[in-house]
Parts: sequence; structure tokens; C-alpha cells
Amino acid sequence: MYFLTILLFSYFHVSQQIQNATADGREIPSNPILTLVQGTLEVMLNQNVSLSCHSASGSPPLKYTLFKASQMVSILNKTDLMPALFNLTINSASDVGEYKCKVENEIHGGKYSRSLNFTLKEPLSKPVLSSPISQAKKGQNATLSCLSEKGHLPITYTFFKGKQSISQVKMKKKEAAVTFVLINSCSDLGTYKCRAENNFRNTTKYSNSFNFTLAEESCDSQPWIIFLGLILLAFVIGFALAIRFFIIPSCKAGKFRSASSTGLTSTDKVEESENYVTYAEIKPIQKQECAVFSVSRREDETEKRESPTIYSQVVIRDDIQAGPLHSLE
Repeated sequence: MYFLTILLFSYFHVSQQIQNATADGREIPSNPILTLVQGTLEVMLNQNVSLSCHSASGSPPLKYTLFKASQMVSILNKTDLMPALFNLTINSASDVGEYKCKVENEIHGGKYSRSLNFTLKEPLSKPVLSSPISQAKKGQNATLSCLSEKGHLPITYTFFKGKQSISQVKMKKKEAAVTFVLINSCSDLGTYKCRAENNFRNTTKYSNSFNFTLAEESCDSQPWIIFLGLILLAFVIGFALAIRFFIIPSCKAGKFRSASSTGLTSTDKVEESENYVTYAEIKPIQKQECAVFSVSRREDETEKRESPTIYSQVVIRDDIQAGPLHSLE
């Protein structure tokens, strides 16, 4: 069994050499292997990278060619079986992408390696927030677009109204992120912003602010109308309270003082109707002997009749008390 295994292995090895060799004994190159020996597949601008392309077999001289996609980048000729080393500098976004190498010699047209794909780690530029319209109608769906011209993918865009997040979009292509906002009132007009971020050193960039305007009416006048309305309402309430608590009591007090200044003193309660209030007039006392009182009643304006006037003279002496008033009716 062991002898049979050795025999099969030897047969396979000899067959490979026969396939790779020509009639004059020169060998066809094997498929090359492209490897990254310096740097990373995620690169930044102005970064240097090194690629190695190596064919393990093949009769020298060997010609190695590096391609980016289908475009030739560089050529190296090797007189031995040592790897070909390609040094690159990533100067712009066009320098990233898919790379592969080819090896060939005089007896074979060439074999290709597997590809390596470079991606650019680029810091974000400030995103621009825009809309195809600046004026919106109530009930309209308005479009907002946010785009960073620079920055490696994917880029995550977040839209804000004020400080509140309203939507988030992750873009894997260099295209603007789009969101829609419904304009129902003046509060929906803005202010809007967007934020862009990728995994480059945790960089975050904010856009310019954007505001819509309402096509039908001006929202700026509404706060002033409300403010003036509140001032007018406060004035009316204050005027009503002033009448109730200051003007009316002042008028009542003025009437009472006016009546007192004429020498008339009410003998009835103030709350009673003025048509039926009895007043007494006190004349000055002469020689400290007597005082003359006259009592009168006001004319009843409702019934248009005259009430009789009552007079009574009271003599006051030192040893005699005053008697009651007597009616002359």
C-alpha cells in the first residue's frame, strides 16, 4: 500500500512537470499570487502601499504586470524566481479599487492572480442640505437632500428638525440621502439640519440650516396678533375690575359726602331708596338756649306727589331735657 502511494505521487509530479515544460525543457509560469506587504486595504490619501506578485514556478526571465481593473499600472522584469514588488501611492480617489497582476515568460502568454480591492478612508466634507423648493403649502410633502462630496463609504446621514432627529439614511453610494417632511403648520417650516458620519476616526460633520416658508400666509404676523389680543383682553379685564372696585365705590362715597356738606343727615339706612329718605337740617344754636330742627322729605318723583314738610322747635335749657319731635300734620 505504501509503495502504491509513492508511485501515484511520483506519477502526478512527473505529469505536472511534463505539462509545464516545453520540448526544450523550459517551464511555463504558475498562477501568480498578489499579496499586500505594506499598508492596509483601507487607505487614506497620500498613503504608500506595497504589493508583491509571485509565481512559484516558471522559467525566467519572467515579466510581471500590475493592473488596476483593466488598466496597466506598472511592469517589472525578473531574471529569477523572486517576487516582484510594486510600490504605490494613493493620491486620489481614482487610485483605489481592484488590483491584480499577471506573469508571463517567453513560452506562455501569461497567467493572472486573484484581485485585491482597496477602499479609501477619506474624512468627510461638510454636508450640504438643500431642497428643490423654498416655499411650501400646507399639507405638502417637502423633500430634503443631504450630501457630503468627500468621505469614504458607507456614510450615515441623520436629519434633524431643531434638536430632534426625524430620520436616518445609510448610503453605500456617492449619492444624496433624501427624506420627506410634511408641512402642516408654521412649526414644520424649520429649522432643519443634517449630520454625516463614517468610520474615519469617528468624524462627524453638520450641514447648513434650512428653513421653508409658507406660501399662503405669513407666520411672522401670528405671534403679534396673539400678543396684541392678549394685551387688549388684559386691558378690558383691568378696566372692568377698576369700575367694580374703584369707580363705583368712589361715586357712592362722593354722593354721601355731597349730602353731608349741605347739612342734611339721613335718618334712614343708606341702602334704602333715596325717594323715601328723611333728612334733618340743624340750624346753629344761638345764645346756647335752643336749637331749631327742620325735618323734610324729598318729593316722590315716581308718584309725582309732594310730601308735607314737618317743622318742630325744640328748646334746650340747662335744667330741661329736650322733648321729642312732634308732627304738625
